[in-house]
Amino acid sequence: MNAATPATPGATPDPGTVTWVPGAAGSLHDVDNLPYGVFDLPGDDAPARVGVRIGDHVLDLAAAAQALAPAYGPLLDTPRLNDLMAAGHTTWTAVRAWVTDLLLDPASEDSLTLHPVASVRLHLPFEVADYVDYYASEHHASNVGRMFRPDAEPLLPNWKHLPVGYHGRAGSVVVSGTPIHRPSGQRRPAGADAPSFGPSARLDIEAELGFVVGRGVELGTPVGTADFRTTVFGVTGVNDWSARDVQAWEYVPLGPNLAKSFATSIGAWVTPLEALEAARVPLPGQDPEVLPYLREDGPGGYDIEVEVELDGEVVARPPYRDMYWSPAQMLAHMTVNGASLRVGDLYASGTISGPERHQRGSFLELSWGGAEPFTAAGRERTFLEDGDEVVLRYTAPGARGRIALGEVRGTIVPAV
Repeated sequence: MNAATPATPGATPDPGTVTWVPGAAGSLHDVDNLPYGVFDLPGDDAPARVGVRIGDHVLDLAAAAQALAPAYGPLLDTPRLNDLMAAGHTTWTAVRAWVTDLLLDPASEDSLTLHPVASVRLHLPFEVADYVDYYASEHHASNVGRMFRPDAEPLLPNWKHLPVGYHGRAGSVVVSGTPIHRPSGQRRPAGADAPSFGPSARLDIEAELGFVVGRGVELGTPVGTADFRTTVFGVTGVNDWSARDVQAWEYVPLGPNLAKSFATSIGAWVTPLEALEAARVPLPGQDPEVLPYLREDGPGGYDIEVEVELDGEVVARPPYRDMYWSPAQMLAHMTVNGASLRVGDLYASGTISGPERHQRGSFLELSWGGAEPFTAAGRERTFLEDGDEVVLRYTAPGARGRIALGEVRGTIVPAV
């Protein structure tokens, strides 16, 4: 069965190239997508296990493996993706091909269990081993530089020579839908002589893209840019919530700490890197030329569109294709000093922003530090208020049409 051949537009599709799942063909979740997640059914005693999304359904991969491919059972009948990821790139490809064939072959329908997406409960899809967050958008970094250093160059001297990042807190990574408590900390308002303690008054979002590492690498072994696609299992959406007033007081001289560590939300679905081949695009251009360990062959960027929704209204559409640093370069830089990798490591792009105001991926930028409010749901807004719900959505070109990379949802609740 040829699982990779798309139907010709206007022609009668070959049944072997069209999924039998109702409503899935031609949708944002056709067989060219197939993101993995971990789910269970409310009220059911069965433990959480791995599933894959097809159309508006979740295919129970644990049950499919039990019935049709017992060798895959230990990788899929588990409440995390780490076991599948640890099996290696060859197995990732084989499992994806097996699932694709099942969903294209009508004879397999009676052997498989599908659940409506609306009926399942989704969990954190993988055990996060470590977390690093980058600062890879030139537009975002330049905007922040202009706000915070108006009398100096927007970019610091190192920014175009290496992907700048910080080490985050893996234990604060939560799945989409988890309520976000407003963080408290020290902040010193403008004009104050000393800091005070209390809930953040400048709580913000950062619309980012996350990369999930599926290969362990021993300490002392750098990973080159050429190894990106055999090291990174897939991508997921990221909202790196940020307390800007706490950040402004604490980040000099060592960088973010409490302003970032209280919560980072990620999507419940991990889209395999293989599903994004059609979305690969060249980087916008890097000048000066990067050092040899950061060079890569072929297109290093991805044409991924992000949608930022606040309280039901879309307020920004950041384009990932405009990012200065590629995910392969971030991976290479993260390990060039010999730092190890573990299965389940997560690294994120940093805020995704484009050159136009409506393409800014943080409220810090959209409101220009609070000085230029933007409108959402009929009101002028700057930073987040208690009760606000933020949803980030991601789409990209796929082999058969546009695919959805899931959403990241979070509601702000009062400080504890």
